[in-house]
Amino acid sequence: MDITEKTDEELYEIAKPWWEELIKYSNNKNYLMFIKNFARPLRESANEMEIGKQFARSELAQNLSKEFDILGTIRRDAYVTVLFKQRHKKKEGEWLGRMVLGIEDDEIKIFSVSLF
Repeated sequence: MDITEKTDEELYEIAKPWWEELIKYSNNKNYLMFIKNFARPLRESANEMEIGKQFARSELAQNLSKEFDILGTIRRDAYVTVLFKQRHKKKEGEWLGRMVLGIEDDEIKIFSVSLF
């Protein structure tokens, strides 16, 4: 399976519910559910203590709006980056969300995720 051969629509069907879950679990500070679709290398580098601190200290991480738009995809090597325009419950403006998808053990997983 080559993820880069999937259409944008197929990728959005995967990425959209996962992004919705990341918003929910970030707002709820639920570390174990937040990392459930992460690839092994990302899970191993996602230190529970550090993510817990981010959940506790970051107003952004605790108050993400359910409102977002998918902006598009970028394909590179064996990965696809899905870009999101993310909103916040309390702060004005928009943030750029990024989710990198790839294949691990014949399953699609999240290899990186960030919000700028």
